[in-house]
Amino acid sequence: MAYWLLKTEPDEYSWNDQVKRGSKGEAWTGVRNFTARRHLKEMKNGDKFFFYHTGEEKQIVGIGEIIREAFPDPTAKKDEGWVAVQTSADKPFPKPVTLAAVKAEPKLKEMALVKYGRLSVQPVTADEWKFVCKMSGLK
Repeated sequence: MAYWLLKTEPDEYSWNDQVKRGSKGEAWTGVRNFTARRHLKEMKNGDKFFFYHTGEEKQIVGIGEIIREAFPDPTAKKDEGWVAVQTSADKPFPKPVTLAAVKAEPKLKEMALVKYGRLSVQPVTADEWKFVCKMSGLK
């Protein structure tokens, strides 16, 4: 299993919206960056991801799961080659982990969230995953 971080503007699509979709989930659409698209194509069913609210919040608020691997993004023109994945909510964080807290933690200085702040779809290492989960209060 691989780990990821997916960013979204909470005004457009929030953690609560993801939870409301239930087990059928929702297509994660609208990604228009070549590196982020490559990451979407690498995702496998069962992979976990951090659900990150951008904008004014700038915090990881929960854990989601990839429930359908890459397919053509329905919000893109047919021949553009953009893809989406289907996601569902797994569990909320007891305590959201802010970007400031991630940046303040020396053990996370190499995390993509710190190094490539504008990238909307990012890989997360197993060690980073465990550490951020611990920061949130998850066991």
